Amino acid sequence: MIHECWAQSTKEYESVRAFLKKHDLEFEPQASDTILIYDDENLVGSGSLDEGVLKCIAVASDRQGEGLLGTILTALVKRANERDFRHLFIYTKPKNEKLFKPFAFYPIAATESVLLMENRRHGIKTFVKSLPGQRSGVVGSIVMNANPFTLGHRYLVEQALQQVDELQVFVLSSAKSIVPPAARLRLVREGCADLDRVYVQDSSNYLVSSATFPTYFLPKDTVAEANAGLDIRIFIDYFAKELKITKRFLGTEPLSPITDSYNREMLALLPSEGVEVIVLQRKETQGEVISASRVRALMQQGNVEQVRPLVPDSTYQYLASEEGRRLFYTEKT
Repeated sequence: MIHECWAQSTKEYESVRAFLKKHDLEFEPQASDTILIYDDENLVGSGSLDEGVLKCIAVASDRQGEGLLGTILTALVKRANERDFRHLFIYTKPKNEKLFKPFAFYPIAATESVLLMENRRHGIKTFVKSLPGQRSGVVGSIVMNANPFTLGHRYLVEQALQQVDELQVFVLSSAKSIVPPAARLRLVREGCADLDRVYVQDSSNYLVSSATFPTYFLPKDTVAEANAGLDIRIFIDYFAKELKITKRFLGTEPLSPITDSYNREMLALLPSEGVEVIVLQRKETQGEVISASRVRALMQQGNVEQVRPLVPDSTYQYLASEEGRRLFYTEKT
């Protein structure tokens, strides 16, 4: 008899890992929910949810064609909606595209090993076309998490702006960071409000997200390489193409191995696609790079005043507020 449940115990997660391994899939521990489909005591299907991304989906080879895939997708979509995720993605292998098309998922981009689909027809094209910008002259871009926005980020924007006619600054939309996405976007806009020719944009989960680049959100000591080919492909095929971006600016990355690996992948892939990659030296103070991780560490230690020289006034006011302090108090405890 078929029944379903949500994984909760270590034993259940180990069963999922072993089941997925038979299908050449790796379980991704950042998933918030994992559905298990059993026939009596036998695990015959599984799927996971990571923010609005459906992934790690597999059905036992001898049970395919029985509607179990639909059961898994229905459960995951329902759980995603309960968590207020309406724009959904599927992260899977390219060979599986035909399996998910009947469920109204449409392909966005693929590499040799990964395919990304979404539940909005022409969703990414519609989104990118809606972004403001002149789309003329020399257009550059920066992609940042800004968790939170610092004077180091501001310095990169200022340096990049000197080399372009228009600068597109994309702020990540993932909710996995300590500072919520809406606050991060607002702080970047406030921190760049006096700069002409700068467009600060929401990336809407299409750039460096749980959908396009899941390894970015794993603990930094668990991943050796970024494996960011899908994210880079999306940037090239949609953002650079529509917005006429010919330069992408990066800050040197002495602190995060995963970001450094991502930067190296961009240096290897973007120039052949007509996008020059320019690496800028990070701003320092007292011999240390100004970084968001440094700011977060100080906040978690309760050293709010030591944050002041590292961030714009708008960021400091937010971090010093009750809302800002609460974020780091919760994180610390």
